[in-house]
Order: sequence, then C-alpha cells, then structure tokens
Amino acid sequence: MSDKREAVANAIEAGRSLAGVPSSVDLSQFANLAEMFQHCVDTASNNPAVSCLGYTLNYSDLDRLSANFASYLQNELGMKTGDRIAIQMPNILQYPVVLFAAIRAGLVVVNTNPLYSERELEHQIKDSGAKVMVVLANIAEVAAAVAPMAGIETVIVTELADLHPPVKRLLINSVVKHVKKMVPKVSFPNSVSFRTALAKGKSGRYQPTTAGKEDLALLQYTGGTTGVSKGAMISHGNLIANVLQSKELFESYGLKPGEETFMAPLPLYHIYSFMLSFVVMLQGNHSVLIPNPRDLDSVIKEMRRWKWSGMSGINTLFVSLCNHPEFASLDFSSLKVTLSGGMALTAGAAKSWQEMTGSEVFEGYGLTETSPVVSINPGGKNQVGTIGLPLPGTDIRIIAEGGEECGIDERGELCVKGPQVMMGYWQRQDETDKSMKDGWFHTGDVAVVQADGYMRIVDRMKDMILVSGFNVYPNEIEDVLSSHPNIRECAAIGVPDEKSGEAVKIFIATKQGDIDQDELKAFLRERLTGYKMPRYIEVRDELPKTNVGKVLRRDLRDEELAKRAS
Repeated sequence: MSDKREAVANAIEAGRSLAGVPSSVDLSQFANLAEMFQHCVDTASNNPAVSCLGYTLNYSDLDRLSANFASYLQNELGMKTGDRIAIQMPNILQYPVVLFAAIRAGLVVVNTNPLYSERELEHQIKDSGAKVMVVLANIAEVAAAVAPMAGIETVIVTELADLHPPVKRLLINSVVKHVKKMVPKVSFPNSVSFRTALAKGKSGRYQPTTAGKEDLALLQYTGGTTGVSKGAMISHGNLIANVLQSKELFESYGLKPGEETFMAPLPLYHIYSFMLSFVVMLQGNHSVLIPNPRDLDSVIKEMRRWKWSGMSGINTLFVSLCNHPEFASLDFSSLKVTLSGGMALTAGAAKSWQEMTGSEVFEGYGLTETSPVVSINPGGKNQVGTIGLPLPGTDIRIIAEGGEECGIDERGELCVKGPQVMMGYWQRQDETDKSMKDGWFHTGDVAVVQADGYMRIVDRMKDMILVSGFNVYPNEIEDVLSSHPNIRECAAIGVPDEKSGEAVKIFIATKQGDIDQDELKAFLRERLTGYKMPRYIEVRDELPKTNVGKVLRRDLRDEELAKRAS
C-alpha cells in the first residue's frame, strides 16, 4: 500500500472511530434475502409493515400474501429459480407483496420505471429475458404495446386498491376507473388479475428458495454509455451486505426497532428507496408508501396523517416541499432523521429543511452498481456538503488520471471495493471490464477524502446528467435525436437547475432549413421518459468538434457555464 493510500485509509478509520461507526459488519446472519424477510416476519409479526392510501398491512399479512403469490408463480406459471419477473408499479401495497413473493420463489426481480417509453421498456424486457410482468392497470398502456413483442408470456394486472378491504377497494378502484378515467382501455394476449393470482396461489404451497449469497436477486437497469441501459447484477449477498451496513448507520440516528414510521415518497423501483425499505423492515419498522410524490398536496395530506420519524428524499423533493404553503403547518415533533441521496444536496435545501422541520438532512452517496450505498453521514457527526464516511466493510481509493494513488484532499476518481459491489453487468462483459478492475468499481466520479475521513464529490468524469436523482446519458438522447429526419448533428449536456440539480439542454444542427420545436418535442416525448426530455433547445449552424469530427460536449458545457456566470 502506498503512503498516500495508507493516509486515506487511516483518515477514514479515524473518522469512523470518532463517529462510532464500526470498520466491519457481520455478514453471516442470513443465507439469502428470503431468510432475512422471514426474520422480519418472525420478530415483528404484528407490527405495521406498510401503509398506502389509508390501509395498513402488518408483517404477518405480508408473509401470508407473498407466500400465496409465490405459490401462484411457481405452481400456476411454472416459474423456476433464476427466472426473471418484471415489476412495473409505483409505491403501492402490491409492490412489497410481489417483491417478497419473487424473492421467496428464487426469482430475479427486474424493476421497471412506470414512466418508460415503449422503446425503453422493450429493450429492458428483451435484454433481461423476463417472461412474467406485474403491472398496475393505470399505467399499463406502454406494457400492453410492448409485452407481446418483447417475449412476455404472462401479464398480471393489478388495480390500485386490490389489497384494501372490499368496500374501500370497490370504491377506490371504481373512482379511479370510471370517475377520474385514469385506467386506459388495453388488453393483453395472456393476462390474469392480481386478485385471481392470489386466490389461485392460496390453494397450494410454494417451494422456498435455496439461493445462496452469490446468486442473482435483482437486475437493476442503469443508463448505458452506448445509448441503451444495462442491467447491474445485484446478488442476494450484495443486498444483504448493504442492508446490514446501512443498518449500522441507522442506529446512530436514535431510531428504535419496532417504534418508527418512515415516509417513503421515492419510488421503490429506484435502487436507493428499494434498499432502504429493507433496512426499515429489518428493524421491524413501518413504511408509508407514497404512490405519486409529484402530487405534493397528497404527500402533505399523508404526512399529516402520521407521527413520522424518518424520511428519505432527494434535493428536488426537499425544495418542493419547503416551498409548499401547507408544509410548515405539519407536526415535525417526531422527526428524527431525514436522509438524502440520488443527487447532490444543496446547502440551501439542507438549510431550509432544517429551519422548517428541525431535522438535519444526512447526505449519502451511492450508485446502482453498489447496491447502492457507499457512504453516508452518521448521526451526531453530520457534515453538510460531504457524502459522509464509507460504510463498514467498504474500502475507498482515489485514483488520479494517470493511475497513481491520490492522498488527502487530492482529487481523483473514486473507486469502491466491498461486499455491496455488483457482480457485473448482465450479458455485458465488455462494460463490466471497463468499470471493474481487480474487484474495484470505478465510479467515474471525482472525489476527495478530507483529513477527517469524510468524502466530497467535486465533479463527474462521466458525461452523465443527473436530473432529480435519475441518471440521464447524453448518448441515449443523441441516439434518439439522430433518428429525426432533419437533424444533422446533435449534442446533449446538463445545465445547472435550482430545482432538479441539472436539466437537459440539446444543441442541434439541421439538414435543411429550420426545425419546428413543438414537433421535435413531440417526437422526443414518444421516445424518452419525462425526466430525459430536454428543457432547452438551441439550434446552431455547426457544433464544435475535434479534428476527427467528434462533437465536443465539454466545449458546449463550458460555453453554457460561462454564459450563466456572466
């Protein structure tokens, strides 16, 4: 170990010691995720587990319902260990039921974003090889178009209130369908209702999984530098490790097992929220699922209903809530911890949140490929503007552009090694080899380690754009733009945005004449998820290029930053 690397390691260890964060954690507690879930059921059977739209399932309810659904998947659909099942739902009660059923049956979960375009969903389904899909009826239009051509054999369709008591279920589902007209009229070649699947599964028993820690549990798709997303292979061991690592930090926030209620506005199909839900459950605590975090009135209405002690969010959400006229009137007396991840936390957002709620915001850092948490600020030792200390059992290296080790306060690429680092990219050994070297994951983010062991992200090596916590890759947008008949050349960059962190700006040069920007936006809207849509469009005669004709995104970014600074 070089002197510089040793200095970094010593600083981190000293920081952990001062903050009461252990260097390592016992990872032998559970053989697989199903065993971890069973532990939650056994120790917190009668505790509330998840609530949504005014109804609560306790841990024994989750146990029973997920067992029935696992039985259906195995006995009726013939799903075997390692088969992939796609989930396309917002935060509703059915999500954890399907998730734990899949885990107990030994299946591989493929999370899909309900906002995907047909092109995006088709790629993910085909690439993963998912044969079964569970989808909410409200958002089934894209799935209906994609499923037949993507190889989906069975689609299980659920309605919003399928797990509510009969009267409330009928009322909510009828209002959503007939009054609010929120359910599109679609049909699938081979579909079954969620409630029918549960009823059929109830008559049989599922065969518990014998998966080991090295077995695949999750294919979590992240943007691809080649224009298409790629699946990070997350094993049972990866997720168990990250849950147990994160749990050590949760204990520093003064949270008591079986006594806390967490607001969960971030979508469970996002790896950050997905993993945190496991941590909450491992403590026998209660999550309140928010189906649509963009509907701030509904979010605040839900917050008013509970005495909540914790919440995870991103900068965009904190800013929006603090600016809502009703937010300040909420009761924050029970709030112990607010966690931030997914995108950089601004000092202004952290200050506004603390002034309004009395709660500090504890920022962390992670990536899909690290299951996802790498570091977080510990309770009692929070440093706003940093991403905290590496989790127990997580090693860090800072590597300069030339490959040499960096020391304290020296900038370089952040590289991570630990039990939470993914197995690799699904069917993409080429991409795996680029980012994984000798067990170290190269993040593409430029960081520094301070003398006290805390880390800061100072820049990104990648051209990735981060919009409200979602990765947006310029290549993907440029690929879509390039398919437009009147676009000759194009580039996409991220520009600073107060609310979402960054917004997408595109530069285009046409083949002939002007371009109708409304028509271009409509063209893009059909092919890109909402958060990938350009906020700004600039038409030029020519774009800056290298001597071999490669468009210089960096020059465009520098021009844009200079323009905004003037």
